[in-house]
Amino acid sequence: MNDRRMFATAARVFGQLRHDPRSIALMLVAPSLLVGLFAWLFSDQDGVFDRYGGAILALFPFIVMFLITSITTLRERRSGTLERLMTTPLGKADFILGYALAFGLMALLQAVITVSFAVGVCGLTVDGELWQLGLVAVVDALLGTALGLLASAFAQTEFQAVQFMPLLVFPQIILGGLFMPRDQMPDVLHAISDWLPLSYAIDTINAVTAGDDGWDVYRPLLVVAAFGVGALVLASLTLRRRTA
Repeated sequence: MNDRRMFATAARVFGQLRHDPRSIALMLVAPSLLVGLFAWLFSDQDGVFDRYGGAILALFPFIVMFLITSITTLRERRSGTLERLMTTPLGKADFILGYALAFGLMALLQAVITVSFAVGVCGLTVDGELWQLGLVAVVDALLGTALGLLASAFAQTEFQAVQFMPLLVFPQIILGGLFMPRDQMPDVLHAISDWLPLSYAIDTINAVTAGDDGWDVYRPLLVVAAFGVGALVLASLTLRRRTA
């Protein structure tokens, strides 16, 4: 890995995003709009948004960054850009980490905007520290970025990239603890949920909103980060130059 090439890749991604305001709006504004819609939907039911709002903050950034990253990376291959880049000294790890860095910075901005909107505008009650809530949102968005990079290695079209949602995203939403506490699930489903990173993301954000601290917050957060790193490693190993 070469730091200079990694930063150059990140700068190139930022240059592309600068000319794509729709993607910027999707990353920075869409999660807040979805959180606001959820809060508005349950505005007449006391306590519902406070109960589920934290988990929603873990969910929407994850989904948005997965979609944006997988489709953007796939376009690099289909347009031949990746093929040309691979003829240079740029390595696969430089490419993957450059993308992760660029979208990670976007995830940081996204987290600040979304958490500020959820707490300041929608009235989400948080007993823990707001910076911890933002940290969890950033890590969740980075997880979505890493899984998006991994999915792009196997998809051949943008439509196929979206089709990975039922495989990589929907099971995590259903079994992550959003609809039912994981310890109340059937034993088999509970065991499956233990291997899904979004389960730990929801555990972490629920711990923050409940005012927990220490290992109750950071243990599941480290698990999420480990899944993200693992996805980036797999993405670099499976990255192909050209879509068949």
